[in-house]
Amino acid sequence: MSHAPRKIIIDTDPGQDDAVAILLALASPEDVTVLGITAVAGNVPLPLTERNARIICELAGKPQTPVYAGCDAPLKRKLVTAEHVHGKTGLDGPVLAEPTMALQPTHAVDFIIDTLRREPAHSVTICPLGPLTNIATAFLRAPDIIARVQQIVLMGGAYFEVGNITPAAEFNIYVDPEAADIVFKSGVPLVVMPLDVTHKALTNRARIEAFRNVGTEPCRMVAEWTDFFERFDMQKYGSEGAPLHDPCVIAYLIRPDLFTGRHINVEIETQSELTLGMTVADWWGVTDRPANALFIGDLDAEGFYTLLTERIARL
Repeated sequence: MSHAPRKIIIDTDPGQDDAVAILLALASPEDVTVLGITAVAGNVPLPLTERNARIICELAGKPQTPVYAGCDAPLKRKLVTAEHVHGKTGLDGPVLAEPTMALQPTHAVDFIIDTLRREPAHSVTICPLGPLTNIATAFLRAPDIIARVQQIVLMGGAYFEVGNITPAAEFNIYVDPEAADIVFKSGVPLVVMPLDVTHKALTNRARIEAFRNVGTEPCRMVAEWTDFFERFDMQKYGSEGAPLHDPCVIAYLIRPDLFTGRHINVEIETQSELTLGMTVADWWGVTDRPANALFIGDLDAEGFYTLLTERIARL
């Protein structure tokens, strides 16, 4: 049955896995309409994340996609970055040309606010792939937009897998826990892709070679990015490959049947030095706190990689 494409804003800090997520979205116009891409500081500082977002749009052959620069630091903390994972540019691996498409003059937060006020209520889904600073700032500045958001589908947090930047915290939430707390308490319907599901979306040689064998420039770049990206996780976890975290967000919008999870309560730790940024996920329902998120726990990895390869091959 046909359906209208879902209108989305991608909020991102590219990042090789962010890049794959953006390519998947731009390759899937029958499922998602990308209203704009908003960059935030996270994996690397803001001047690199907005640059990287424009590089990815040009790689996809979609330079008309508007890219906006947003917040360059968390709400209350110094920025923590992840060059140890993504390299100094955030997109290390292949050699990349500087983007020629223009950065939009509007601040990302203003774009988010203006778009949610302009579009019909409950028609725009926000897709955060990095720290939640831009989204929380928009909610603080314009509380009227909160009730207009259709859904937020984000990558962040963990339950069983717990932390990848500290023993207790996943990177995106840890970088700006106060922002995450605002978003998780906002009342907007949330779908969360935690490490528990993304660590089941691992690359392997066959999956990377499937991209390379397509022969297009976007698929070659994906193969080279994952060649670089996976070395960190293979060394750290002893795994066969690396998790493509962020594409899970876009894949969920296109093929929700690939994913399973539970509606549970998720709270963000903002006080403890030991567990700062932890997503306290009540997976087993041991409290009476109301559910505020669909927390995804599993996916069909083969179906996920088939979708990625088939769609990005279109570009």
